[in-house]
Amino acid sequence: MEERRYLKWYNKIGYGSGDMAANLIYALLTNFVLIYMTDTVGLSAGIVGLLIMFARFADGVSDVIFGNIIDRTKTKMGKARPWMMYAFLGNAVCLVAIFAIPESWGTTAQYAYFFIVYLLLNAVFYTASNIAYSTLTSLITRNGSERVQMGSIRMIFAFVTSLIINTFTVQAVTTFGGGAAGWRNVAILYAVIAVIINTISVFSVKELPEEESAEGTPEEEVAEKEEKLTFFESVKLLLSNKYYVLLTVMYVLYSLLSGLGGSNIYYMTYVLGDASLLGIFSSASMFPIILGLAVTPFFVKVFKGIYKVNLFGFILAVVLRAGFIVAAYNANIPLMLLFLAVGSVLTSTYSGTNYALIAAASDYTYRRTGKRIDGMMFSCTSLGQKVGVGIGTAMSGWLLEAGGYVANAATQPQSCISMLNFMYVWLPTIITAIMIVFHYFMKVEKANADWDKEHGISR
Repeated sequence: MEERRYLKWYNKIGYGSGDMAANLIYALLTNFVLIYMTDTVGLSAGIVGLLIMFARFADGVSDVIFGNIIDRTKTKMGKARPWMMYAFLGNAVCLVAIFAIPESWGTTAQYAYFFIVYLLLNAVFYTASNIAYSTLTSLITRNGSERVQMGSIRMIFAFVTSLIINTFTVQAVTTFGGGAAGWRNVAILYAVIAVIINTISVFSVKELPEEESAEGTPEEEVAEKEEKLTFFESVKLLLSNKYYVLLTVMYVLYSLLSGLGGSNIYYMTYVLGDASLLGIFSSASMFPIILGLAVTPFFVKVFKGIYKVNLFGFILAVVLRAGFIVAAYNANIPLMLLFLAVGSVLTSTYSGTNYALIAAASDYTYRRTGKRIDGMMFSCTSLGQKVGVGIGTAMSGWLLEAGGYVANAATQPQSCISMLNFMYVWLPTIITAIMIVFHYFMKVEKANADWDKEHGISR
């Protein structure tokens, strides 16, 4: 039986554009905050990395808290949309504040200022807006195919935005005055555009009435659903779902790659000898991902589910990384770009399907308990992203420091060059290989299908 359709094409596009807004904030922060702090403000890469890690771990608790708050929210706009809209304003303000560190302040005051604003952005505003945005995957449609399409569309917007930022930010900083003023002006520009796009995204969709959750569910479970859960009961339900744990770990690993991306500009500058190559390598990585995302729904349909598409894609990607490593150590840029592009296509399906997997994990809890904790379930996106990016960014700072990086130097010592090779060439290969193990156990689609079959339910 064909699943009911809930969304028009413009709803899907409007929803997906929300990730353009989010990445105008987050891609600038993730990819350029380290070089801004070291080469413009003049602070230590190691200490900045440590502060970022502390901030990320300190705000990890807020993910589950905001997920629970969203589950309990009831307004005319729904559960998630108010948080997505109003919390995003805080993201914009904090982004500008981070890239406007007072130059006249002492070093200790600058470190404290950065830590406080960075913590506010991540622990409060980005957590609330991003979990709300992700939760909408469950709240605006119950159709599995539409959820995959939404995930693919939003990630296309995300990668296009990241590509634009990686390609044009360095030149934009120069155009807007260079130095501290240039960074501040670019942050203001990105923040204003992001707020406008996020507002459009909020009003492009509507949340389903709560009774929609009950379709195809036994009557006794519908009655149970109305029972209010305490925070700790919700946490217990969350942690009892093994797929939530798996998804969180995978999100940490995937986001770890993003966090390490902050060191890419150092690799381009000092190993390949040209900072402008960042845009070319970003294009080689992201354009194939965009193409892969466009066809992800097709492959999921052909293989009758997400599991095989993701698992085989990551296995093949790791095999191809061997060719990338050889090309990198021979400084063969065309071959590096080729292997990077093909590998990106193979792993792109994860970006397009992970939100559908989270929605499926939330359905897994609902099937077995009759209780919905969508907001808390989607906390794995924000929690995983913050922990992963935090560790990745911190590692970038620590490894640069350990390698003997000298800020603004024309050349770097060989120890730094060796470290940059390890960070750009080897670490992504190792992390991708580890992700295969977790993908192997991500059989939530089969678990839901088996439960439906056992209870005589067709969806």
